[in-house]
Amino acid sequence: MRFPAGRRRPRSPEDRVNRARAHRYAPTVPSTESEQSSENSPSATGASSFPDPKHPESDRATVLQRVILTPARRVFGLEQTPPGAGVATLHGDEPEAPGLDPAETVQLRNIRRFGAAGALLMAIGALGAGAQPVLQNPIAGVRLLSLPSRMATSALTVTMTGTVLVVLAWLLLGRFALGQTRSGATPRRLSRSQMDRTLLLWILPLTVAPPMFSRDVYSYLAQSEITARGLDPYDIGPVNALGADNVLTRTVPNIWRETPAPYGPLFLWMGRGITYLTGENIVAGIFLHRLLALAGVALIVWALPRLARRCGVASVTALWLGAANPLLLFHLVAGIHNEALMIGLMLAGTELALRAIERPGALRSTDIAFLVGGAGVIALSSTIKIPSLIALGFVGMALSRRWGGTLRSVAYAALLLGTIAVAVQVVVSLGSGLGFGWIHTLGTAGVVRSWMSIPTILGLATGFVGVLLGLGDHTTAVLSLTRPIAAVVAGVIVIRMLVAVLRGRLHSVGALGVALGAVVLLFPVVQPWYLLWAVIPLAAWATTPSFRRPAIAFSSLVSVILMPNGSEYQPFQIVQAAVMTILTIVVLYLLTRNRLPWPTRSGPPAPERRTDEYAESS
Repeated sequence: MRFPAGRRRPRSPEDRVNRARAHRYAPTVPSTESEQSSENSPSATGASSFPDPKHPESDRATVLQRVILTPARRVFGLEQTPPGAGVATLHGDEPEAPGLDPAETVQLRNIRRFGAAGALLMAIGALGAGAQPVLQNPIAGVRLLSLPSRMATSALTVTMTGTVLVVLAWLLLGRFALGQTRSGATPRRLSRSQMDRTLLLWILPLTVAPPMFSRDVYSYLAQSEITARGLDPYDIGPVNALGADNVLTRTVPNIWRETPAPYGPLFLWMGRGITYLTGENIVAGIFLHRLLALAGVALIVWALPRLARRCGVASVTALWLGAANPLLLFHLVAGIHNEALMIGLMLAGTELALRAIERPGALRSTDIAFLVGGAGVIALSSTIKIPSLIALGFVGMALSRRWGGTLRSVAYAALLLGTIAVAVQVVVSLGSGLGFGWIHTLGTAGVVRSWMSIPTILGLATGFVGVLLGLGDHTTAVLSLTRPIAAVVAGVIVIRMLVAVLRGRLHSVGALGVALGAVVLLFPVVQPWYLLWAVIPLAAWATTPSFRRPAIAFSSLVSVILMPNGSEYQPFQIVQAAVMTILTIVVLYLLTRNRLPWPTRSGPPAPERRTDEYAESS
């Protein structure tokens, strides 16, 4: 049968079978070069997922790149990331704001008096509820002054009420420090002189109050006495060195009576000088140690606004969140912790060094003096407590970026600043006569199990669950795992921040705050005042609500939940004092609701936010 032209005969089943056989056994026709390259590409064949026996070296390099190098570059921040991501989003330049109007100035004065009244109540209540010495109590037997010590619950109520008043006054002051006022109005901000007067008025009552919230100052006195006697405070504790019946030993908390000093040689060197002046007079020793703490606070007040201006942040805002923070008032001033001097020297040294590094043009002799002096001051701060030495790394990265940001510039900066740090520490260690024993006692505080430490709380929670399930208490074993892992994670974060500064993604002040925050949270032991290591530097850089709101909330919460005697009270005393404190605050609110800028439903407007050259990912 024939078919018309243009039409094909339909295939029969036999034709299809024969065509399949012919195709199966047909010889392979070589393809063109372009076809071979496209067919053999990794995307087409998936060959990148399997080793090539002809090129084992290239396969090993590919696996090394994919499995090790690429993840490592991503972890340490070496990969290029889009701008506006990561921790850099915490920062934005703050616009200038006009001063307060007359009505707001009146409200500011009322806030100042409100906070001062709270500080005064704290000082009075501390006569009975503070961390008073076991012996040589100057108010013992004095009729009027010793009254709070005979009324423990009432003294606790007065102190707690004062604590809450100071925190509330700080929060109300924040409405003017942040430049946020009435809804719909132009944001206004208080002046630097107004902030300084407020801070001074709140600090003064606490300078004459007994120690509060901690008894560490008594350990300072005992360890200073050991040093003054020519003994090694890094080898023996107060009981072995001074005797169990010594007046200074008896005031030291039991947990620290047999432990060596965990502090650097500069601090104990200054403590030895205080002991030479005061002997075993506890009250005079406390007063001089508080003067050291106030000197540290003065350094913070000097350096913090200058660092804030470098980062485009309002200086009064940084002072409010950093220097006027209740954690600083309660624990560095009232609690007399040496963190005040450590943080003050660290920030002052950072400001001096950045003054030289960030000045345009070639480095002059005065710039070199500022750089070397700033590095030396940071190194001095590390001889009080070693974590502040981290700041020297960020100064070094800023310097190496000025020199080109190459590996060679990093090596030169590390050599220069490392030499300065080693020289300062050697001079202080040998000049004090204490040697280098302090290096071996850095982990002394690890005996404390702190609920604020992430690796420690994980270990404690795991041990608690094990006990509930009948598996036994394995807390110590778990801590031996979680704490080293946390240390590695903290080290990775610090390195990532260093790289971010080197590449210009973050300002060195902000990166320092983030790094110290990671170190604090992942530290084996975290005390409430350790949070200031990170909060104060970040106050000069981080401006967004995603940082400020948690920092404000956490600072406020931690400030009001700790007992003023640095120890514990009976539960019924705490409940009674808390109820009376709440009732007192309610009454005060009703009396002052028309005089103080209490929050309203409308709330303040959000401040304008502008990103700057550092708003890139870390």
